[in-house]
Amino acid sequence: MPSRRTVLAATAGVTAALALGTPAHAAAVDDKKLRSLISRMTLEEKVGQLFVMRVYGHSATDPDQADIDANLSEIGVRTAAELIAKYRVGGIIYFTWAHNTRDPHQIAELSNGIQRASLTLPRGLPVLVTTDQEHGIVCRVGAPATLFPGAMAMGAGGSREDARTLGRISGAELRAIGINQDYSPDADVNINPANPVIGVRSFGADPDAVAAMVAAEVGGYQRSSVAATAKHFPGHGDTAVDSHYGFPVITHSRELWEKLDAVPFRAAVKAGIDAIMTAHIQFPALDDSGDPATLSHPILTGILRGELGYDGVVVTDSLGMEGVRTKYGDDRVPVLALKAGVDQLLNPPDLPVAWNAVLKAVQGGELTEARLDESILRILRLKARLKLFQQPYVSGHGVDGTVGTRAHLAAADRIAERTTTLLVNDGQLLPLSRAAHRRLLVVGADPASPSGTTGPPTGVLATAFSGLGFSATALSTGTAPSAATIAKAVAAAQDADAVVVGTYNVTAGNAQKTLVEQLVTTGKPVVAIAVRNPYDVAQLPTVRAYLASYSWTDVELRAAARVIAGQVGPRGRLPVPVQRADDPTQVLYPIGHGLSY
Repeated sequence: MPSRRTVLAATAGVTAALALGTPAHAAAVDDKKLRSLISRMTLEEKVGQLFVMRVYGHSATDPDQADIDANLSEIGVRTAAELIAKYRVGGIIYFTWAHNTRDPHQIAELSNGIQRASLTLPRGLPVLVTTDQEHGIVCRVGAPATLFPGAMAMGAGGSREDARTLGRISGAELRAIGINQDYSPDADVNINPANPVIGVRSFGADPDAVAAMVAAEVGGYQRSSVAATAKHFPGHGDTAVDSHYGFPVITHSRELWEKLDAVPFRAAVKAGIDAIMTAHIQFPALDDSGDPATLSHPILTGILRGELGYDGVVVTDSLGMEGVRTKYGDDRVPVLALKAGVDQLLNPPDLPVAWNAVLKAVQGGELTEARLDESILRILRLKARLKLFQQPYVSGHGVDGTVGTRAHLAAADRIAERTTTLLVNDGQLLPLSRAAHRRLLVVGADPASPSGTTGPPTGVLATAFSGLGFSATALSTGTAPSAATIAKAVAAAQDADAVVVGTYNVTAGNAQKTLVEQLVTTGKPVVAIAVRNPYDVAQLPTVRAYLASYSWTDVELRAAARVIAGQVGPRGRLPVPVQRADDPTQVLYPIGHGLSY
């Protein structure tokens, strides 16, 4: 591993004023030294610095053969080290499916290997190592790292201090394993119950409440010297189309955008946010060209840079998503993004095509080298503020002393208890009594477990109830139970004193609805938990007790079990309104609704 002296020499003595534990945005950065670095970079090195790329494998130099094959197929290199050497990329993004995140020590070694591969090159620079660690349903680093409730659950808790704690602890654990940028928090205001891509990833539907939580979480990450990233600008909260697979159109007026979508992003900018991620959405009121916001000069340069006064790093959402590829080819997208005002190009589907397109655009005069220098300066400023020129490596000791500590896990459990929301409690069914309801049947949907959690949800709940003194049996019935499965669950309910059922995005014609209704007809007390969207409650009015956990991660399910058992009282309040199922124009439960014991 290169010494600190070697690293500093390789980067022309650039230092950052930031010490670990101080806010990243408060660091003094010497632009003169950074500009000197940029002046010595080749054009090819400058192009590479603009890209943040995926790469397969648990090791920077010795991945498994299947990952070597995947890298050769998709990128034309064998390893992360070869990727960096060939394309001089400025950032790497970790994914679970790319086999980057097996365990904390492996991740730390991968991160060190990536930094080593870059810093030992001529004019080598430290790498921004990034991931999507939103918590809740989107997490790339799993247990034994500390996993917190997701954004909508945090919105239900409503505590800025809890949001700061999440950012601080999550940031410390990420930094300990060599991840120095997190694509979180989500600053979208989710006002569309049918939103298939944001939903519970948003703090809620009230723009001021969302803004407060965003700013608090950003402050927590800054304290741990991890770059937070607010997403998805100019706002992805009101769409019924997933931009991974289609091209959403936001029909908000400019006035509504100012009052709704813009509010959390303004708060993020005021809080000193390190990076802002773009959305692959069409927003005609802000730009009527038909281009996605990622490629829109009026939106990114005119509004984000000009009106909001933001001069930090702008990163695209993944360039492999359909929303940005609908109108232009993969060779034009990166060039147009840079022309629009983007600094970092995230995860293009074909890196050789994208990289060469940017290079040719400069050589042909469509882009100037000075334009690239603007973005590279912002990127290097961020790396300097994060002290990556001085502290690019992490240690095993740091992993052991930081990741998944008892104190961190306890903090996550306490926070989760403050998020569980009791929506219905007819006849004061809850809390359940171990004397009257000792035998519990736990049934329901078992969606694929979010990264790194134990799962399945029915099993996690049953284990939690058993630990609380109940005799609990788990029976997975799935998101679309068959008639035979429903009959099996109804038969099993006969031997139980009460039934706990997890629901997952219930709709009018969904078989989950039939399951719950038939369980209710047994006469056994039925307690339902909406394990994702809280809107499920509107579809099942006959259920006597309904809670919202906002995710099916272990920490949230365990907290819901403690609330049902009466070990703690329900404290969460709805951060979104729930409309009636038979008349969506009418609100069944407003923002702020939540019962107590």
